[in-house]
Amino acid sequence: MLRYRLLGKSGLRVSEICLGTMSFGQNWGFGADEATSHKVLDTYAARGGNFLDTANKYHNGETEEILGNWLEGKRDRMVVATKYTLAMDHSDPNTSGNHRKNLVRSVEDSLKRMKTDYIDLLWVHAWDQYTPYEETMRALDDLVRAGKVLYIGISDTPAWVVSASNTLAELRGWTQFVGLQIEYSLLQRTPERDLLPMAKHFGMSVAAWGPLGGGVLTGKYTRHAEPKDSLRSQGNAARGRTSEKNLEIARTVDSIADELGVTSAQVATAWVHAQGYPYIPIIGARKVEQIEDSLGAVDVSLQDEHLKQLDEVSQISLGFPHDFLASDNVKDLVYTETRGRIDGRQ
Repeated sequence: MLRYRLLGKSGLRVSEICLGTMSFGQNWGFGADEATSHKVLDTYAARGGNFLDTANKYHNGETEEILGNWLEGKRDRMVVATKYTLAMDHSDPNTSGNHRKNLVRSVEDSLKRMKTDYIDLLWVHAWDQYTPYEETMRALDDLVRAGKVLYIGISDTPAWVVSASNTLAELRGWTQFVGLQIEYSLLQRTPERDLLPMAKHFGMSVAAWGPLGGGVLTGKYTRHAEPKDSLRSQGNAARGRTSEKNLEIARTVDSIADELGVTSAQVATAWVHAQGYPYIPIIGARKVEQIEDSLGAVDVSLQDEHLKQLDEVSQISLGFPHDFLASDNVKDLVYTETRGRIDGRQ
């Protein structure tokens, strides 16, 4: 059974693995039909899962409708997270962005599609450079005070924007972001430069999408077919993720999975899970067997030697100013040669 973690600085209990629903629906020409989607949801809930992540944009609203139909009779047992920002009508500029008008319209439409009168967690889906973050934070707080939204989070946004937004909210007594949703996996560790330290500072939970690296970390290109053959069949979408470096990472995941007698997908998801308390992998599934496989990640125990192997093969350069500040010469200038005798805060 799944365990639960507190969401950010709130008291809200959410599953240690979140179920992403972007594959529910067929409006985009791919995805699971409603009956299959409901079976995936049933399987997740039977394991104690309660954290569901969707968005108004997914399959142009169909995903929220599928979710709303399934939620009947079980709404209060689930923590439902949805998002707004992305365009719902590309002929109307005000159906996109993070401004107040789009926010209010999006939330009202999501409530109708999901047949509920409140949203547990509303994510800002992406940064909108045209809307002042001050407007967004005040508008989000208004919806929380109205009882239509209980908590707020932010996705796919630069660290400085999130920092400024939460600092402003703290000063004004408005609702702050309790969660950060980002792409994070063994293939995508760049959030370690600024986003993850920022989330730690504000006590935000980190919901990690793409823990399987677009399928590369499942063994799709390293176990079942020669990489060139796989690329030829998958097209341009695969080529961006299947560099020789990424395939080396995938092969390391495969090796550890074989040693432990588990699947590669489970090892890749377990690595995100093992990063610590605030990290919650978001897993998606079009089939019941996929959700069953991914949920098995919580039973995978990666030893220190495994984590070291995975860290070494996927390590990135943090870049400036992080590498600069970490050099011994600069440390001596900042802290003096006595720095080895200073017990700093962790």
